[in-house]
Amino acid sequence: MTIFDKLDTNRNQVTGVGSALIDILAREEDAFLQRVGAIKGGMTYVDKTFIDQTLGMMSAAPQVVPGGSACNTVVGIGRLGGKARFVGKCGRGPMGRLFRTDLEKQGVESLLFTSDEPTGRVLSIITPDAQRSMFTFLGASAQTRPEEITPGCFADAAIVHIEGYLLFNRELIIAAFEAARQAGALVSLDLASFNVVAEARDILPELIAEYVDILLANEDEAFVYTGIRNNHESVLALSENVQIAALKAGSRGSLIAHDGQILTVQAKGNGRAVDTTGAGDLWASGFLYGLVHRMPLPLCAELASLCGYEVCQVIGANIPQERWQTILAFTETQWPKNEFLAKS
Repeated sequence: MTIFDKLDTNRNQVTGVGSALIDILAREEDAFLQRVGAIKGGMTYVDKTFIDQTLGMMSAAPQVVPGGSACNTVVGIGRLGGKARFVGKCGRGPMGRLFRTDLEKQGVESLLFTSDEPTGRVLSIITPDAQRSMFTFLGASAQTRPEEITPGCFADAAIVHIEGYLLFNRELIIAAFEAARQAGALVSLDLASFNVVAEARDILPELIAEYVDILLANEDEAFVYTGIRNNHESVLALSENVQIAALKAGSRGSLIAHDGQILTVQAKGNGRAVDTTGAGDLWASGFLYGLVHRMPLPLCAELASLCGYEVCQVIGANIPQERWQTILAFTETQWPKNEFLAKS
């Protein structure tokens, strides 16, 4: 049975579940990471005071935009013209209103619970090599309760896309898995960060085998999970208990394991990156959009690579409108709208 046999032919919506966060994007040298104790390429949870103090040490004013891993992915799907919804929790103040308004502008349906806590935020420090190292204050997003995540959150969803950061709240992620299953949706899990995988290694294989249909990882996450450095062997190991596994290798492209076969996908563009913030998230946008529109798997992966490349050409996870037009032109050329209608 292929992944397309499991997809509900009457649905093409992707619903993302994750932390509603505001991204604070700053460019600094590697020495700054050492000063503030950042894990290069990783993510550390902190309180709001720490972020405020670190901002005070910055050499220039940062950029502030709505973000969060699963949110970035469904925003990308919305910009591609797909049906997308985001489920999360934000504060009632200006940051929360900014988050909600931005989703609406991007064509994403919002199912946002609210809290008296301030909206969460992520300080992403981007170094000259385009790596981003993150400090996260969850704020209101950490107040999401398992009982709030019900099958109704996922009505009409073909795929529920869950960010791996929810593994730090095990009751919550299990509630999301269960609700997605009851709603009749497939489950996509992005492993999020190598240190997230390391922290959840005791329970992750069991959860993946029980609930996950689509597993997404970068090289570092795949290595921590499988213990295998060879990417071909690693993606096969990732795929053992799921329908499809994808290993994202940046400028070296990606590998897709499905139905016992490995598809090798070349990266798009010139391989140079300005900032890798959102690269994996937008890769997932293209891939999941392709799946729910029944594109051939190689085209799903090619569209994923194009979205991942374009977001690396800007600071942050927001691809400019003119570049979305290029992506949409590629999609229309390769898989015209009449094909979408026939396959949806």
